[in-house]
Amino acid sequence: MLKHRLIPVLLLQHGLLVRSELFKIHQVIGNPIHEVERYNEWTVDELVYLDITTESEHYDLRRNDQKVRDLTDPIGILEHVARTCFMPLTWGGRIRSLDDMRARIARGADKVTVNTEAVRDPELITRGARVFGSQAIVVSIDVKRTEDGTPEVYVDGGSRPTGMHAAEWAREAEARGAGEILLQSIDKDGTGKGYDLELIHDVATSTNVPVVACSGVGTWEHFAQGIEAGASAVAAANIFHFHELSDRNAKRAMRKHGIEVRL
Repeated sequence: MLKHRLIPVLLLQHGLLVRSELFKIHQVIGNPIHEVERYNEWTVDELVYLDITTESEHYDLRRNDQKVRDLTDPIGILEHVARTCFMPLTWGGRIRSLDDMRARIARGADKVTVNTEAVRDPELITRGARVFGSQAIVVSIDVKRTEDGTPEVYVDGGSRPTGMHAAEWAREAEARGAGEILLQSIDKDGTGKGYDLELIHDVATSTNVPVVACSGVGTWEHFAQGIEAGASAVAAANIFHFHELSDRNAKRAMRKHGIEVRL
């Protein structure tokens, strides 16, 4: 029987880990290098790092209150994370070309995830799949509902609407070579109120590639609900940072719902 994956998502801004709420509010919570050590001791199945730093922002881990110094670019952070990460690692953010993909895979990423640039240049998905294989190309889709409830795709860190329907864009991404969809709800981000289950169902039933559900987890039961809505894997950020034994409690709740997970 297919086993469903449990995946922590770590957000990077200015080179530091942050928690996010509604894609607008960001609070520094730690160091990206130290955090991966925690997950190596847990039974999570994969790890996703998303760099949400904007073009006008910079990296700096040389602050006096940080133990890791001289890491001033995303590639350097990736290299340090990959050295101690003993699970499949997906890396996203600021990826605009095959060279960007190649640099991240060469330095330890098993997969790369593209978002805004995939919308601007959908052929990037195809080029990446041809060179690295579809299994290495994840398309991240950020979704915000319009006033009438339509799930619209947003880019540029959730700041710009595209007019594209989430399920339609997911189908196109799959057709162009994406091996996986990372589905995030801007409306649910950081709220703890649970996934957008209707969104997950719509996208999962519109595609044949795995859909990783993210955004909104506040209780262990939410993970099971995401799988029941159609996701192949469930992901979250904040709950893993602020709750001990998150992996065990999450998988225990999923098993209670009859969902097969990796032990």
